[in-house]
Amino acid sequence: MRVTLAQVDSVLGDIDANIEHAAGIISKASREGSDLVVFPELHLSGYSVGEIESDLALKPTDERLERLAKLAGSGGVVLAFPEAGPGGMHTYNSSAYYQAGQLVHVHRKLYLPNYLGFEERKHFTPGQSMRAFDAGAARLAMMVCNDAWQPQLAFLATQDGAQVLLMPVTSAQSAFPERYDSQGYWRGITRFYGRMCQLFVVFVNRVGAEGTMRFWGGSHVVDPWGNVVEEVPESQEHTLTVDIDLTDVRRRRRDIPLVKEARLGLLQREVRRLLDEGGDL
Repeated sequence: MRVTLAQVDSVLGDIDANIEHAAGIISKASREGSDLVVFPELHLSGYSVGEIESDLALKPTDERLERLAKLAGSGGVVLAFPEAGPGGMHTYNSSAYYQAGQLVHVHRKLYLPNYLGFEERKHFTPGQSMRAFDAGAARLAMMVCNDAWQPQLAFLATQDGAQVLLMPVTSAQSAFPERYDSQGYWRGITRFYGRMCQLFVVFVNRVGAEGTMRFWGGSHVVDPWGNVVEEVPESQEHTLTVDIDLTDVRRRRRDIPLVKEARLGLLQREVRRLLDEGGDL
């Protein structure tokens, strides 16, 4: 499987400009034989949607998104945008997967940060489901940025058969680098999931700046042994195409059957107990 990581900048609020930028990257990747192009979180709108008065929300069936999907030919593409929910009540921070020009799956970000400069709860509604999905010969799952800080989601995706975790991200330099190093944390997270979930992780971050936020890039691919196999230079727009062998996932899981021993019944009983004792948010 040939995957292209599209580490791009975005023009805040200018969906048409961002679509044209994506179109050029998708067309080039398709000509070069890429099976999948992955863009960062909210690359079609920019991150700070609260600073824009106009409504930036799109439906996954928007003709502009379908045009981008068709540019990938028979391949797949992950596009990320504010999604207009039904009835005009909700907007989601969504990443959609298209294959051969057709919508296959939409992941609505589940865990919305609301601290420091991140105020997503003001603008978005959290999603309500975590699903793996089939894309050609591969089974994939998506976690958008802060979702990846919740290990139970990677566990669920793995038990649902995911061979590849796609992570569209908008990660900025930390305001407190002495306490939290963004790059170091993310590298630890992606390598942990590769090793413990025994799958490939495709981490795609954006670059550029919005206000005080500086996005550092550092997109990379981790294999089922937890090794970083390819990475993009930090702080600059760049595309990187990586070939991954999905048979490595099965081989790793057969050699060391970690994910086989999930004991879902045990977990169900204990989760039910915790809900009964303390409830949920």
